[in-house]
Amino acid sequence: MKSALPRAYSSQQLARRVRSMGGAISRDYKGRTVDVVILFENGFVFAADLVRKIAPRVVCHFVRVGVRDLQFSGHDRRELYFSRPPRLGNRDVLLVDAVMQSGVTQDFLMQRLQEDGPRSLRLAVLFDKTADRRVNLKPDYFGFVAASKYLAGYGLSGTSGGYGNLPYVGVQSGHPGRRAAARRAGRARTK
Repeated sequence: MKSALPRAYSSQQLARRVRSMGGAISRDYKGRTVDVVILFENGFVFAADLVRKIAPRVVCHFVRVGVRDLQFSGHDRRELYFSRPPRLGNRDVLLVDAVMQSGVTQDFLMQRLQEDGPRSLRLAVLFDKTADRRVNLKPDYFGFVAASKYLAGYGLSGTSGGYGNLPYVGVQSGHPGRRAAARRAGRARTK
């Protein structure tokens, strides 16, 4: 049985913001078809609720994001890669993700989508973590400006991969990368 996380956003708060975002998107895309590109993993629960609040016709596309660590000329670097993005030339495109933190992932994918020449390209995120931004990108639609805390629930996985099925968003102490590194360091010392 999973222990409860301290609540940061209740299911009622989430539903109100998603409904409001859906209304704004519906007004902006009135009379047009919206091609919604959903970043898988974190964005699917939010996107499922959001597309049901968008009144115009919606076509959903899914993109999976991956990260790999590489060595290049003796330097470690991290590389983003995506499953094949859809071809959306001359279409109205809305990229949807649950959390925008550094913005690097969303910015990179928006640049790839822009290469096809969409009629319009906008970004919707549920949580905008502006303090961690590393690129000059702002979402066109956002639910909440969030602090740089590790959020879990409502499709966002916790440090152990759990909590995504919670109907609310809670705050989990620590950062998953730091915890995993600490666990690895602890195992290395005991070997």
